[in-house]
Amino acid sequence: MATGDQQDIFTRLRGYLPRWFGDTAQSPVINALLQGLAYSGAYVYGLYAYAKQQTRILTSSDGWLDMIAADFFGLSVQRKSGQSDASFRANIVANLFRERGTRNAIVRVLADLTGRPPTIIEPNRPADCGAYDAPNCGYDRAGAYGQVSLTYQAFVLAYRPFGSGIPNVAGYDKVPAGYSVPSQGEYADLSMSSNTVSDADIYAAIESVRPAASIVWTRISS
Repeated sequence: MATGDQQDIFTRLRGYLPRWFGDTAQSPVINALLQGLAYSGAYVYGLYAYAKQQTRILTSSDGWLDMIAADFFGLSVQRKSGQSDASFRANIVANLFRERGTRNAIVRVLADLTGRPPTIIEPNRPADCGAYDAPNCGYDRAGAYGQVSLTYQAFVLAYRPFGSGIPNVAGYDKVPAGYSVPSQGEYADLSMSSNTVSDADIYAAIESVRPAASIVWTRISS
């Protein structure tokens, strides 16, 4: 017996009856009446308990989580296809307390979104572009040219997530693509891919955390 269930409410109602009604075994008619009332009461209590859970992010569920995300973030944070309540709730909480306005904020938001941290070059930052007599640069080493006049700007190379391709469709030159085998070969487009992160999502993620009055030049690569 749990608080608020039918048996709990029935027991509570029985407790308010005068003793001359007799015990439970001797009053089947009043028991039936009280069980009917207890059934309705348990249903109402269940609605109350469910409604109470929806008032807090950590306990809300179902479509109420989607409403919470819409209230805080508009269309920028939405539930992915097949995403569980627990996963979506964690995404909401992460975005509520996300670091913003810093270089690390861009790194973290893209790593969370795509699973791959970006490459960031600030042309006015010696740690990215090097300097004379600095230990982080030299001839025949890969890097980027710096420019001290390019203040409040950064070049970001973002990466698309590693997708799992298109289910049941093999790629070119793959053995499974043939007659009488489980996989198949066919012409396809990006809309058929199981990758749910679009380039627009990546641009929006950067825009949501970039420092104000700054320019972030972005290139997306696979």
